Amino acid sequence: MKEITTKATEWLSDVFDNQTQIEVKQLIDINADDLADRFYKDTEFGTGGMRGIMGAGTNRINKYTLGKATQGLSNYLNLQFPNEEIKVVIAYDCRHNSKEFAKLVADVFTANNIKVYIFEDLRPTPELSFAVNHLNCKAGIVLTASHNPPEYNGYKVYWQDGGQIVPPEDKAIITEVNSLDFSDINFNNNDDLVSYVGNEVDDAFWKASIKSGTFDIKGREDLKIVFTSLHGTSIKLIPEVLKQAGYTQVHIVEEQAEPNGDFPTVKSPNPEEPAALKMAVDLADKVNADIVIGTDPDSDRLGIAVRDLDGNMKLLNGNQTMAVMTDFLIKQWKKEGQLNGNQFVGSTIVSTNLVKEIATRYGVETKIGLTGFKWIAKMIKDFPNQEFIGGGEESFGYMVGDFVRDKDAVTSTLLACEIAAAAKANNSSFYNELLNIYVDNNLYKEHLISLVKKGMDGAQEIKQMMTDFRNSPITEIDGEKVNFLYDYQASVKKNLITGEEITIEIPKSNVLIYETEKGTRIACRPSGTEPKIKFYFSVNTSLNSTDKAKEIELELDTKIQRIIKEMNL
Repeated sequence: MKEITTKATEWLSDVFDNQTQIEVKQLIDINADDLADRFYKDTEFGTGGMRGIMGAGTNRINKYTLGKATQGLSNYLNLQFPNEEIKVVIAYDCRHNSKEFAKLVADVFTANNIKVYIFEDLRPTPELSFAVNHLNCKAGIVLTASHNPPEYNGYKVYWQDGGQIVPPEDKAIITEVNSLDFSDINFNNNDDLVSYVGNEVDDAFWKASIKSGTFDIKGREDLKIVFTSLHGTSIKLIPEVLKQAGYTQVHIVEEQAEPNGDFPTVKSPNPEEPAALKMAVDLADKVNADIVIGTDPDSDRLGIAVRDLDGNMKLLNGNQTMAVMTDFLIKQWKKEGQLNGNQFVGSTIVSTNLVKEIATRYGVETKIGLTGFKWIAKMIKDFPNQEFIGGGEESFGYMVGDFVRDKDAVTSTLLACEIAAAAKANNSSFYNELLNIYVDNNLYKEHLISLVKKGMDGAQEIKQMMTDFRNSPITEIDGEKVNFLYDYQASVKKNLITGEEITIEIPKSNVLIYETEKGTRIACRPSGTEPKIKFYFSVNTSLNSTDKAKEIELELDTKIQRIIKEMNL
């Protein structure tokens, strides 16, 4: 504890402003319960940026942790692009302090002679990704904590291709940031280098979104849509994009339409959670809607609910949504005569294998990367001679084409409505399309468990769990022999039956995946943005006809629950 107090006392120096000094002194004087959590480590500027609770301290999001990250990024930009005009663009979401933090970040950039475009008001994250290229910038920043609770904020960094930073830039920027002291931050801003942007970028973005996300279909005017922004940024664009595309029956959940960093109507503004979409589903039942769409605060991920075979609203998981979207997109490319064997789709190591099955049936390659859309964006950059159709991951994100290089709930919302409208016009439905995919391939069922482990003790517990799963491998899952253990930290795929080892040719990450002889998979990894360890379960079997889907799905659900009990989770 003495070490914590010593570290906290350093924040009472003249390097820090008066308000910060007062906050820290009060914490020290009362020996606050959270003093250790605020100072036991530094907020990590990781391979995509930072996310954390707001407040004073090294392990918090504040003027100085953000300033240090921006100073390091500024130093790196000036080193990489000497004798060039360097431009960056900054966006922010609806969270508390996001607007103020955005201006603070702009101040540090301009103090380092870097020109800044900053959005005049909150905007979706995918628009920031688009704006990097549109405004010919070297980098972009968005102030957001995605779907985290209200006390969080964060800072994501994008490179000149519009994707989040990846090797080699990420490690080089992290090294630059870590080499700095808080006293090295230059806050002496030059507002002559700041330009505010808004409608002109909005117009360019929604036009690009409609170009990529609409197809030659009928029935848009017949589709009944319920949309909720969950108090976030998507209210700025999604209603307009749907209107411009020709969707006339859009019902907005008005109680959730006002941007609000407290997210007052939901426990969590996360469209992965059924409770977050309850108001939208209730409205859908009232107006007899065909589809419900909800987006998270920064509008990069979306949740979808559609009518099942019994006419009830059913929330799809991210794997199901990405499977339907991928199948639809590939069919459109085929219909337009654009498939020639030179296309690919993107996915991640913890997402469903159903996407690969779908793509293979059409002769389309599937590239698999680590968790996170920056790796899908990197695929586009690494393979410029191949055409990217679309890509997604299980955490409710999808990207249509390459005009945005991050998950994009704006264009994905449009795509989901195109699928639903086309299906309805053909006496089918979004859910029927999913069932047909299961019949053509296999019925996959996935489930996610996230265990929250907060603070120093929690971090150690997560570390020990990963060590145990790595050093004492599971050899049997629900009576099935485990054939393979994928250890992405060691870059090794090990055959547990023969002992043979094969090198994994993607970047290292602290992820383990067990795979059985029947294709059952369990993945485990610590979260990169929250104090959690995540377990991903995937099981599958054949489906002969759609009328058997409910029965087979129940069998797979039961199997997953047996596995969870077997693992004592």
